[in-house]
Amino acid sequence: MIDRAEAESAEGRAIRVMVVDDHPMWRDAVARDLAEAGFAVVATAGDGAKAVRVAPAARPTVAVVDLQLPDIGGVEVTRRLLAGGEPPRVLVLSASGEQADVLEAVKAGATGYLVKSAQREELLEAIRRVHAGEAVYTPGLAGLVLGEYRRMAAEPEPAGEPAAPSLTPRETEVLRLVAKGLGYKQIAERLTLSHRTVQNHVQNTLSKLHLHNRVELARYAIDRGLDGDE
Repeated sequence: MIDRAEAESAEGRAIRVMVVDDHPMWRDAVARDLAEAGFAVVATAGDGAKAVRVAPAARPTVAVVDLQLPDIGGVEVTRRLLAGGEPPRVLVLSASGEQADVLEAVKAGATGYLVKSAQREELLEAIRRVHAGEAVYTPGLAGLVLGEYRRMAAEPEPAGEPAAPSLTPRETEVLRLVAKGLGYKQIAERLTLSHRTVQNHVQNTLSKLHLHNRVELARYAIDRGLDGDE
């Protein structure tokens, strides 16, 4: 069994999870696995309406959301959860690996996307990383998402877009590596920094740019050509 201390982010906040899935046996099995791993399972929901209703009181830091729900689809649930005052990060856990489903979920603000064939340890690690603000995808899907962002970056920007906020040289350096798809650990090793320092740079950049997660941050960087060679 994983120690509860391992189920906390580098910032020391306990990982509080809400599981949203309309299949009771699957939902209960996921919730049980998470609880056994030391995560705090603060709520479960069998439909989107309940998930949106209970989230403000349950205050999950990560919502594990299925796409196929009987009332409100998982994409719309993601949008509504992120529109709240203390939004969780969203990890989609779906049977579908279709391109359209993945891109719609990410565009709605999901930080991660796993297919349900993922192993237990993959899910646990994905929750830890999503909680820390890292974008996590089932192998093969990350390239799909980055490819779509590059396609969108090639489209003309709307006229009158405000000037980008000023970033420090180190923040720009970290942003460039985020755009290339590197995780916090890889960035820390590349720049000889601590994992916590890299997280702080990313959080400061997110605040300056008024973005919500690393997925949006990667798109911002790709839009500006920061994913190319220096």
